Amino acid sequence: MDNALETAEATESLPLIISVDDHTVEPATVWQDRLPKKHLDTGPRVVRAPLKEMSFLGGRFKPVMGEPGDEGPVGDWWVYEDLRRPLTRLDTAVGFSRDEIKLEVITYEQMRPGSYDVPSRLADMDVNHVQSAVCFPTFPRFCGQTFTEAADRELGLLCVRAYNDWTVEEWCGPEARGRLIPLTLIPLWDAELAAQEVRRNAARGVRAVAFSEIPPHLGLPSVHTDYWDPFLAACDETGTVVAMHIGSSSRMPSTSADAPPAVGSTITFANCCFSMVDWLMSGKFERFPNLKVMYAEGQIGWIPYILERADVVWEENRGWGGVADKVHRPPSELFAGHVYGCFFDDAFGLRNLDSVGVGNVLYETDYPHSDSTWPKSREVGEAQMGHLAPDVVERIVRGNAIELLGLTPDGLWSPR
Repeated sequence: MDNALETAEATESLPLIISVDDHTVEPATVWQDRLPKKHLDTGPRVVRAPLKEMSFLGGRFKPVMGEPGDEGPVGDWWVYEDLRRPLTRLDTAVGFSRDEIKLEVITYEQMRPGSYDVPSRLADMDVNHVQSAVCFPTFPRFCGQTFTEAADRELGLLCVRAYNDWTVEEWCGPEARGRLIPLTLIPLWDAELAAQEVRRNAARGVRAVAFSEIPPHLGLPSVHTDYWDPFLAACDETGTVVAMHIGSSSRMPSTSADAPPAVGSTITFANCCFSMVDWLMSGKFERFPNLKVMYAEGQIGWIPYILERADVVWEENRGWGGVADKVHRPPSELFAGHVYGCFFDDAFGLRNLDSVGVGNVLYETDYPHSDSTWPKSREVGEAQMGHLAPDVVERIVRGNAIELLGLTPDGLWSPR
């Protein structure tokens, strides 16, 4: 049998995908349905208004909402305290040609319904050979920093809890039939409250919580301090994985204030790279032996070199490098036991899989963002994993996610 035929037979039935990084666009009523009446006028709500101007340069997104009657394209905006955040085509790009995907304001009616509607999402997952999916938020941003940056902490905490209740009870509720896997938020401004929220959600079966890749970019302490220890202890005790998405520090990597978005899009992995070195050199994995972290949309091709370099630094420079008293094993060993890289399109990383670790890789589709491989995630997987043994493909596409997220053997989420 020739190699081409062997490859075709090995990949003709890619296992059903468990995507660890998709996204939901929250329905307009999520917070209005759940907040106390006194907070409805300042809590998150959607208004339709014109766009005055919008830019995305140097990794910074700057929209300006116009006044009623102003000229300009009209779209739906989230309004919360002083924040004005438009829905954009980049939030929900699937179903549109690449040339049609531009930085523009849109309405809910202009979205693909699977962005916010559960039955429509499941239908789009079926089209894409996806069985189950973890979804990061949109309006709260990737780790809930929208609520961290707000002035009213009482309202912010209520908003975090309201989002978590919605995602567990509705987005991942009975209508989803176990195919949508909850990812909850924490109040980042208080590690004790964060620990309480982790335990509250773990008690109902949640096994993943969103966190910032680089907290100091949000004005918060780094993972080198003990500030986060109550939160990390709760994750360690409950088996809750810490999920960090690119951009969860409210700053996408770039090179200059005038660099076009294409620059940042090329180096999106950079924050994950910096973050992973932070964690490997923090001593947290030795203090919290059950702790697991994952990097959504960070890809994996960069990991082997970073591990090699980190091991050299640990071996040769730990005496003066400030880690000898807290990092007692090579960083590559800590990575193997605690860190997961996530990818959706990384042929180079898959060719170097042995240097990453089969057990440390997860698959994703990034629906409905512009980088998404929908509706061809299966074809992309088959093309890039054709050289791998079927059991290895199984682990990458679903097996590792089942183990990490505590899913049923069939790959479904089951609430407690």
